[in-house]
Amino acid sequence: MKLSRAIRRTTATVLAVGAMSLGMVATTAGAAHAAASCSGNVSMYGTLSDGRLTYTQIAPDTGNRVKTLTGPNLGFTPKAMAALNFNTVLVTSTTGDLYRVDVQTNNTSLTLAGVTKIWDGGWTFDKLVYDGAGHLYGTVDGQLHQYLVSQAKPAGSAHIGQHVVIDTGFVLKTLAAAGDDRIVASTADGRLLSYKINGVDDWDRTVLKSSGWSAVDSLSSPGGGLYYGRTNGGMYWYHDADPTDGDGSDITYHSDDPVDASGWTQSLLSAYANNCAYGAPAPAESVQGGTISRNEVIARAKDWYTRNVPYSQSAYASDVDGDHTYRTDCSGFVSMAWHLTTSLTTQTLPSASTQISKSDLRPGDALNYSAEHVVLFAGWKDQDAGTFYYYSEGSPSTDMNYSTANVYSGTIDSHPASSYVALRYDKIA
Repeated sequence: MKLSRAIRRTTATVLAVGAMSLGMVATTAGAAHAAASCSGNVSMYGTLSDGRLTYTQIAPDTGNRVKTLTGPNLGFTPKAMAALNFNTVLVTSTTGDLYRVDVQTNNTSLTLAGVTKIWDGGWTFDKLVYDGAGHLYGTVDGQLHQYLVSQAKPAGSAHIGQHVVIDTGFVLKTLAAAGDDRIVASTADGRLLSYKINGVDDWDRTVLKSSGWSAVDSLSSPGGGLYYGRTNGGMYWYHDADPTDGDGSDITYHSDDPVDASGWTQSLLSAYANNCAYGAPAPAESVQGGTISRNEVIARAKDWYTRNVPYSQSAYASDVDGDHTYRTDCSGFVSMAWHLTTSLTTQTLPSASTQISKSDLRPGDALNYSAEHVVLFAGWKDQDAGTFYYYSEGSPSTDMNYSTANVYSGTIDSHPASSYVALRYDKIA
């Protein structure tokens, strides 16, 4: 059962307020790198091999470690952990019990208010993360499990419930929650993946990086597109300019300026996932025939979809600005979305674009069958499998469509997938 996002956000606010009300470390609010906004320094908890808890603060805009504190032994052998908020951490034991660790202070020393077993057995997850918006995720035997956490200080099944198995196939080396039902993970073969969890058997997956992440043995995120990966004992930080777009080309690496080049020996690490938030920049307004952002292309497409502009090869309709009109067929729709100076056809769209590999498709690109049809690529559903979302001005019987298909097999809007080529508008930013 999936709780509404509005209710879960209320739950997440309760968890966050509960943490701040106990007089935790207060830091000056400030913008992190680019579009990430953090409520102070990044908070990251960890455990050492001897069972002691650690707490680290990292400046989000510079990546500098502010401090690291070491606290007492938890009294059991930790297996997986997830930071719920600034002063509450959930930790599982190697015997399958779930504990709530309450932090009294993490200012100049790390002092615990208590370690409480809240679940006796059954918590055998190898990884555990909290998304900062009410959902706790765990992986075991390739399954991804989801729970709803309803209290800042959960006391067991009354406050951690609505358990579902999202799906199988989640064989991951590292796991981090990057926002509301968003997960980033690395694999043993070096890929960096992004997941958007929509519900049971319903999730989107994109490949942010196809290689280069095999040495990362721990991954944490406070949200806002900030990622912290440990490699050979060093902690490195990365910033994804838009963590919602499923595109890794805008991830900034700070390889020459790590948090620390060595010294991170914790067996487990977990950042508080609601520490930072992504703020989408104000959409730039393009001029007809000029450079246009991918976000604007999709926004323009959504306008026609919302208006359900009827299909016609002879009629014209205005764009979202109301300043220009475009032919209301498939190629006229893509011309409108790209904000071209005129309505091109499936035969002439290649003159304003460049053919790319289907595996390189990004939101705002197009799939063109020059003899028949064109659709606007809206994003990957599962990049590994080739499934994707698209908008199209379909036909007189369907008008505007928003649907899914596979770029490599089957049909796309009733035409063979093999007949389409991928196009990228020459002036897309």
